[in-house]
Parts: sequence; structure tokens; C-alpha cells
Amino acid sequence: MTQRSVIIKTTELTKKYGDHTVLDALNLTIHEGEVFGFLGHNGAGKTTTVNILTTLLEPTSGSAKICGHDVTRDGLRARRSFGYLPESVRFYDTMTAYENVEYLAKLSGMKHPKKRIEEVFEYLEFTSHLHQKVGEFSKGMRQRVGIAQAIVHNPNVLFLDEPTSGLDPEGIIQLRNIILRLSKEQNITIFMNTHLLSEVAKTCTSIGVLNQGKLIYNDTLANTLERFPTEQSLESIYTSVDTPSKERTT
Repeated sequence: MTQRSVIIKTTELTKKYGDHTVLDALNLTIHEGEVFGFLGHNGAGKTTTVNILTTLLEPTSGSAKICGHDVTRDGLRARRSFGYLPESVRFYDTMTAYENVEYLAKLSGMKHPKKRIEEVFEYLEFTSHLHQKVGEFSKGMRQRVGIAQAIVHNPNVLFLDEPTSGLDPEGIIQLRNIILRLSKEQNITIFMNTHLLSEVAKTCTSIGVLNQGKLIYNDTLANTLERFPTEQSLESIYTSVDTPSKERTT
């Protein structure tokens, strides 16, 4: 079996605000090509983790690396290696989908992004809306533009923060298919924050569960479904897995 490269690595990653620990010594190893589902209730520390990994927040202690680049000491190179779709993606509503992505592409350092933008919108099957103003788009359509801006610079990693939030069932299916295609066809490693175990079961290859800042579970999806064949909700996973000692060794 070919050994896969480590794409995301955190070591004792910790974030504190005064005496309050939001993220407690997180150790994660995510390999190339994985679709990793990061689960937890609101306030568990998921968004804090993503904010640190995407260089938006500095950790109190510990370290994190993206494609070998330390997010604190080598933030610029780390940022070039990933794309990020936040939960509430914001665009200039009076600008077209193309103009929004072009603006963001140039901010990321791309000098002549026209051809690449057209390729991305074609890949996402969204070319018919390329020159339509974003203010006219539904939530699902805005998500499609959000993914376009996140992958336009050919990243190795894509961070998704609650990507299905606010989407209708059709939009969820479309987004799920895009995630699977990006993983299988583009070999993009995906880190997805969510609280929906149902979506993880249909999309991810591995999962981690965060509870009050601590990683209480980390394993492949196949092993998880074998261990919990009848679990239907995140709440029941929390009930069944309640100690950090059940983490996977990687």
C-alpha cells in the first residue's frame, strides 16, 4: 500500500482565553485525499480549530502544519496551500459571480486568473451564471461561488465550515456531490466542520469528534459504522463515546 502524505498535522494544539480553555491539546493527523468530518456541538471548539488552521487565529500553545507549513511561523505559504469556505460566505452582491471570484483570486496573488476561473465554473457546472449578479443568487448558488473562490488557486486542502447550513435538500445533495468529486478527481484533502452525522456518513472517509475542546473520538468512517451500526444521531455518538482514551492512533 502506498503511504499517503500527511497534509494536516496538529500537535498539542491549544487555545485559551484567560482561564477558559476552548481547545485542549488537539492532536490530529490527516492524510492526502481524506475527507475528514470534524463533529461537535456548538461551542465544542470546531470553529476555533479551523480559525487556527486557516491562520485567522493564533494558538496559545502547540503547533499546526498544513502541507508541512507551520500556520504560525509560515502563514503565507500555509495560506497558499488551502482554500476556505466559511459558514456564512460573503460576496459583493452588486458584482457578478465572475467578478467576485476574479477579485478574490487577484487578492490571493493570481495575476491572470480569467482562464482558471472559467475552468472552475465549468467544473462546478455553473457557467450559465458566470455573469449574473451574486445578489440574485440563492444560498445554494452562493455556496457554489464560494467553492469556486476557494479552489481557484488550485489548493491542496479545502476547509468547509458547516457547508450544508441553510441549504435545501437539493442543495445539500449538489454540495455533497461536489465534495466527493473534488476529493476523488482533484485529490483535494477536505476538512469539514459539521454537526450533522448523517452528512458525514455519506461524504467522509474519517471523522473526529470534539467535546468541550477535547478530541474524544478519531477513526475511519468504515470503523465507525462498524462500531456504531445503528447510531442515527450525533447525540448518541456522544453518549457512546465519552472519553479521550478512545482516540485512534495515527
